[in-house]
Amino acid sequence: MPRIIGVDIPANKRIEFAIQYIYGIGPAIAKEILEKTQIDPNTRAAKLTDEQISAITNLIQDNYIVEGDLRRVLAQDVRRLQAINCYRGIRHRKGLPCHGQRTRTNARTRKGKKLTVGAIRDKTLRRVAASEADAKAAAAAKAPAKKK
Repeated sequence: MPRIIGVDIPANKRIEFAIQYIYGIGPAIAKEILEKTQIDPNTRAAKLTDEQISAITNLIQDNYIVEGDLRRVLAQDVRRLQAINCYRGIRHRKGLPCHGQRTRTNARTRKGKKLTVGAIRDKTLRRVAASEADAKAAAAAKAPAKKK
């Protein structure tokens, strides 16, 4: 299993697809890398020579932002958007989609598991919920106020 920039790429796949296991390298960049290093895209990753692996590694390190550096740059971009309080930053902070998707339905990837909010129809459950709310209010009233 060849190792390129700290990532074990699958040995049994064609190198064109195997180097896409590196975060930040997609199909277009993979083809570009193989053209620049003059490696046949049909070659299996296990059959690469050490010189070919070092050529790919050097090219990626010199010309592309990948793996940890790319993740760091993206995280900084999101933090910057949140700091300047722009619309996209606010959506990131709230965990909602920020590219104009609808949220009335769908958006479950960003919003998480569906939580039902509304009235409790069963009278016995309503009484239990009310008594729990009263108990919380009483506990909050008994707790001494914190001094600043």
